[in-house]
Amino acid sequence: MVDAGPHIKRGHPIFFGLLTLFALIEGAVTSWLVSRYNDHDTYPSNSYRDRIKFLVFVSWWTFVFSAGYIVAFFLAYDSFISSIASHLGWVALTWIFWLAGASSFTAANGGGHACNNSSITYCNQLEATEAFAWIEWILITLMFISMLWIAGQALRRGDRLSGSLA
Repeated sequence: MVDAGPHIKRGHPIFFGLLTLFALIEGAVTSWLVSRYNDHDTYPSNSYRDRIKFLVFVSWWTFVFSAGYIVAFFLAYDSFISSIASHLGWVALTWIFWLAGASSFTAANGGGHACNNSSITYCNQLEATEAFAWIEWILITLMFISMLWIAGQALRRGDRLSGSLA
């Protein structure tokens, strides 16, 4: 059987770093959109307003916790924060958030627009919002699958899920 320890030690910061980077981008774009739309009260619809605001929350939620998990992985690797159970719980909840946010925004956005023929204000930024939401969902899905595999391996070895990730 392959020892997953070195792969986790290398992959954890890379995956969480990517998640943090794309969450920062999504958070910046969605926060800017909310600011612009609020200044002029020009949301295309209430559906856009609510879904963009939810993506603002999910983006910054992901950014803060991902950055926190990177720090905890290096500084508090023996604590519950760095445990399999903690990671699995956070990843599962965040996966639900991103799935709900990306899919509901895609529905509100009609699956995308040809912005050169659209009268919607900030059309390109709305397209970027949709794209980055799906990128985040794909990353968190890969992480969720990895966490399920790691948890399964730990349980087969007889380890507790409250034990260290690596």
